[in-house]
Amino acid sequence: MARLTIALDAMGGDFGPCVTVPAALQALASNPALNIQLVGNPAAIQPLLNSNSPDILERINIVPAEFMVANDAKPSQAIRNSRGTSMRIALDLVKSGEAQACVSAGNTGVLMGLAKLMLKPLEGIERPALVSALPNQKGGETLLLDLGANVECDSDMLVQFAVMGAVMAEEILQIPNPRVALLNIGEEESKGLDNIQAAAAILRNVQQINYIGYLEGNDLLTGETDVLVCDGFVGNVTLKTLEGVVRVFLSLLSSGKKKRLWWMKIISYWLKKSLSKRFGHLNPDRYNGACLLGLRSSVIKSHGAANQQAFTVAIEQAVQAVEREVPTQIAARLQAVLPKSE
Repeated sequence: MARLTIALDAMGGDFGPCVTVPAALQALASNPALNIQLVGNPAAIQPLLNSNSPDILERINIVPAEFMVANDAKPSQAIRNSRGTSMRIALDLVKSGEAQACVSAGNTGVLMGLAKLMLKPLEGIERPALVSALPNQKGGETLLLDLGANVECDSDMLVQFAVMGAVMAEEILQIPNPRVALLNIGEEESKGLDNIQAAAAILRNVQQINYIGYLEGNDLLTGETDVLVCDGFVGNVTLKTLEGVVRVFLSLLSSGKKKRLWWMKIISYWLKKSLSKRFGHLNPDRYNGACLLGLRSSVIKSHGAANQQAFTVAIEQAVQAVEREVPTQIAARLQAVLPKSE
């Protein structure tokens, strides 16, 4: 792609420009075709750009924004009062065609609502879903959606998520005929809530989807499926629990008592090194960024507490979604699989 521009909400998240700006510089340094629109307070952004190479600085444009969306803002109220905020201006740049994708670590509910309002869902999609790729035991990745954009989902929405997840697995993960499963409390067909059972009944008859049935939460990282579908409440709790466990596990590897016998220190060092090598890829910083799937353009939601490395990963996800034309591919699949809107 000759020109690839990402609009970045520089003020969003727990740390704002002190994380988003260095991450933007890191992404620009690794991708010479990338341009970034930094949306936010110029007084907070500009000092962080000093002493950088002219090649990188000429691919950055600061777009002033007077306000920012608070992390604890009520979505309905924040959306009504969103004019002039860095999040809305970043989405405006995508809507106008000045950027091909938006990245924000801001309030999830507000980002979801604004993106749906301004960029519009694809035909056949009721509401977009947040999706992220998690590393699995077989050395690949598994897509999990929804991660919190939709707390309650009916059967039609779950089917739509399955279609979107399958397309993303094919286009982003390069998996032919990806396996799709529904997250449930058991593998038996009689298990689960009514909406899950109804979605399963539909998916069994969709030839374009390689539906393999129900999977339980303990199969999330086993690689038994390529796409795992659930509602946003379950998905968010699942993801946050996984991240919490991994962070505790990794922190235990770096801690320990100082007073040990020499042979205990050798064994401890070997064990930590071995476990870090095997499980270090589960570090949440390495797979930060959830794609808001189902919109006419690409929007990436970063963790609010993301550090520089993690936010850079989110920017790279946006680049990949644009290069693979994920919204266009989803739209084409939807026409073949889902009934047309009235």
